[in-house]
Amino acid sequence: MGRDIPRDVPALSPERLPDLLRAIRDRTPARIVVGRAGPSYRTATQLALRADHAAAMDAVRAEIDLEAAFDATARGRWGLFEVRSQAATKAEYLMRPDRGRRLSDAAMTEIRERCPRQADLQVAIGDGLSALGVARQVPNMLPLLEQGARARGWSFGQLFVIRYCRVGILNDIGELLDAAVVVLLIGERPGLASAESVSAYMAYRPRPGHNDAQRNLVSNIHARGVPLQRAAERILALADRMRRLENSGVLLKEELPGLEPPGELSRDP
Repeated sequence: MGRDIPRDVPALSPERLPDLLRAIRDRTPARIVVGRAGPSYRTATQLALRADHAAAMDAVRAEIDLEAAFDATARGRWGLFEVRSQAATKAEYLMRPDRGRRLSDAAMTEIRERCPRQADLQVAIGDGLSALGVARQVPNMLPLLEQGARARGWSFGQLFVIRYCRVGILNDIGELLDAAVVVLLIGERPGLASAESVSAYMAYRPRPGHNDAQRNLVSNIHARGVPLQRAAERILALADRMRRLENSGVLLKEELPGLEPPGELSRDP
């Protein structure tokens, strides 16, 4: 049943309607109030939809290119190197998610040799389902995370990139390096709103057998989602709470300004 409009609500004048629609559209990339031609989208809307769908498909199929994603200065500064999951090809990665959750034997050997153990904050970069998202967002996010970690007096682990990577690979990284907090910056599954988004999956001392219940997430990191500076602040704040509470996942809730403090099963004083 419909609801009657209260009598004291003023009618929207026709001249204010364009401003209202513009304000609504500015708040979301969703296709709302776009009009129609009979039962169909208008031509411009349909063409934009098809273009966004093509961009999403391209993002999933694209291969990460370390030299293209990170310039020579960034590669030299971070000492970036690339390893692989147990998936041998992009096709295998898409068909066998389980292989994307484990590091290859060669990757484990190289990480052991090149990465110091027991860092306070260990960041890894995974191509995930959007190599484009990694190339667009991660290079500018890394300095923010390193500076925030150093400002807190934390050690910052050796960075590396994982090809054909899925979220569960956090567990192998945690077991190999025994870092206090592991952060995986990974290309996010593209949608029709953005094909260049990344997520930050985080866990306190991840180990084999851990699942999403032991992880926290900052998602939708892109220009029209969570800005890089805000994302870095949230990641560092979560890492700080993980270190203090010695836990992560469902037992630790993110504190965001304007929200009531979450009830949590933890040792937070």
